[in-house]
Order: sequence, then structure tokens, then C-alpha cells
Amino acid sequence: MMRTKLSRGVTGAAAPVEGVEEECEALCNEGEASPSFLILSDGTVFKGKSIGVQGRSIGEVVFTTGMTGYIETLTDPSYFGQIVTQTFPLIGNYGVMSEDFESKKSWVRGYIVRELCDEPDNFRCEDTLNNFLINHNITGICGIDTRALTKRLREQGVMNGMIVSGECPEITDKLLEEIKNYKITNAVESVQWLKEGKTLPVRNAPHVVLYDFGAKANIKRELEKRGCNVTVVPYNTSAEDVIKLEPDGVMLSNGPGDPAENTGVIAEIKKLCDYKKIAIFGICLGHQMLALARGAKTSKLKYGHRGGNHPCKDMETGRVYITSQNHGYAVETASLPAYAQLSFVNVNDNTCEGISYTDIPAFSVQFHPEACAGPHDTNYLFDKFVKML
Repeated sequence: MMRTKLSRGVTGAAAPVEGVEEECEALCNEGEASPSFLILSDGTVFKGKSIGVQGRSIGEVVFTTGMTGYIETLTDPSYFGQIVTQTFPLIGNYGVMSEDFESKKSWVRGYIVRELCDEPDNFRCEDTLNNFLINHNITGICGIDTRALTKRLREQGVMNGMIVSGECPEITDKLLEEIKNYKITNAVESVQWLKEGKTLPVRNAPHVVLYDFGAKANIKRELEKRGCNVTVVPYNTSAEDVIKLEPDGVMLSNGPGDPAENTGVIAEIKKLCDYKKIAIFGICLGHQMLALARGAKTSKLKYGHRGGNHPCKDMETGRVYITSQNHGYAVETASLPAYAQLSFVNVNDNTCEGISYTDIPAFSVQFHPEACAGPHDTNYLFDKFVKML
């Protein structure tokens, strides 16, 4: 792996700053794969080898700390528009299993790993991870020092980047401007995938309407596991149409992008809250938009929370749970209205991780209680929601 930095003295020139790391360089030279480059918007360049499809892709470069669950990560709609970096050094060792998909396809703009396993070993394995990337038209890079990349993102904050296969383009101001100008837009409306309509009805069972903002499949499975009849509706369904369905509860799903951009959705959630007769449970993006509908504010985190090892404290019991997370925005605790109580807090940075509302039957969490592949510490929150119904 070679990491270079744009020379500020000569436009377009690149000067090495850390030399060549022999182990990474050996990885880059294995096999017949072509070279590949990751170019960050600050001018930093990482050299590796190409995985997935050959090409060029720009996205928001983020990192996730999960040791397992890479298939769930790749198929989670919340990663729409992002180039995902896996901090765990070996990825792909148990292959690909379609049963573990969280949606019908992958939504990432690119994929970065330290070392990609070409020979997975698992009795459930259906294919290799590299073939998955090719089949889903994803451009990736391996053989770079993902620790150095992660450290840079933690220190400088999340930034845009470009993965390019083959020869490295000249690092010009024009190229960096192109990378910097990339923006994730129309995120929620771009990731609709759940089939609309009801599950097979169960007599005398609670009825839940699930808003699809880019929902992970396991949310629906967890509700059905508890005997709920689930009706899936698209992100732009009006509150009036939801009320006509006569649900006992509404589930606000996870999803990608800046929550504050979804002004129309937030307005409909506010109407549901004002109705006060339907229990509401929000997860991740749903948690953020519910908070915005109730008068709170959200803001972008420096580098977000992504991975399966984030500790969150229950403010009522003092118990700490290990949670799965994937978000770049958070609700500002100081902006919570009087009728919104902070229910969970992130132990690492004290950000808001959960809210309980005292004036309506509603609560929400920033983390993923439906976590697949784990941890399952907070799975009980689905039981809490079903009891509210």
C-alpha cells in the first residue's frame, strides 16, 4: 500500500508521505488483478488492487467496525451513496448467503477491505464475496492499510472519495473538486424495495404499518415473529391513508441520508403523532425523523457510528447494552422538548441513542434492535412495542 498526499506546491503532483508498506504491497501484487486507487477529497491517495468490477466510483467514504455481517452491511439500504470501509482485516471468509440479505441488492457506491478471502469455507456458502461485488456492479479496492484510512477519517471526519481501477489519474484541483462536490441526494426515495401490502393475516393479531424508508428485512421478520400482521407502505404514504388502514402501531424504519431533508415525511409523522391513538416505534432514520416531527433537531456526526460493538446505556436502569449501529446523523439532546425523555445514551460520546415520549404512545432508538448479524441485546424492544399495541 502506498499512501500519497497532494503536493500543495505543485498542482496535480503527488508526493509520498509514508513510503511503501511491504506486506500491503505484496497483497496488491498477488494474482492478475489490476491496480486500483482510492483518492480522498483532501488529496490523499491509497494504492491497492481492484476487486469487484473495473471502473470509477465516487461516494462518501465511511468505516464500519463489524467483524462479521459484511453481507448484511452490503445489502443494508442505509449505506446508499457511501463507499464502505471494513476495519476488520479479513473479509469474505464465510462467503455469501442470499438468505442473509437485508434487501434485494447492494446500495453501496464502493467497497474497501484490507484482505479479501478468495476461498470461503462455510456449509451455507453459495458464492464468493468478489463474485457478489461483480454481480452487483460494485467497484472495490483491497490491499490498502484500512487502519491508516480509518484513522484519517476519525481525525479529519468523513469525506468523499473516488475508487478508480487501472492507472491513477492526475491528482488535479479539478479532480478533487469533482470528488468534493459529490452529495447524497434523494436517498430515501431511491431505496424503496419492500413489497407493498399485507402479510398473510393472523386472526386477532396486532396490525402494524411498516414505513419503508430503506428498511432492513429483519425488522419485518421480527414483527412477524411476534405474531403481528404487517402492512408495508412506501415512504410517501400520507398519515390519512395510514389511519384508514386502522393499525394498532406504526413502525418507522431505518434508511439512508440526512433526516432533515425528508420534510414531507416528517410532516406526515407529525400528523400521526397528533392523532395520539396509534403506537409508534422508530429505528435509526425513523428515530431521527420522529424526533424532528416532535420539534427536536439533528446534526451530522464527525465520522458516524457504524459497527456491531457500540455500548449504549439505558437511562432508567443504568444497564449498558452492546448495539449494532449504522448512522451518520444524530438527534441533538439539548434540543429535546419537555415531553421527550432521553432513554438511551451512547457511552462513547454521550450522543442521544433513544427517546421516550410522555404525551403519546411512542418511543425510538438510534441503534438496531433487529440487528442481524447481532448483537441481539436490545431485541426485547420489539416485545415492548408489541405490548404497547
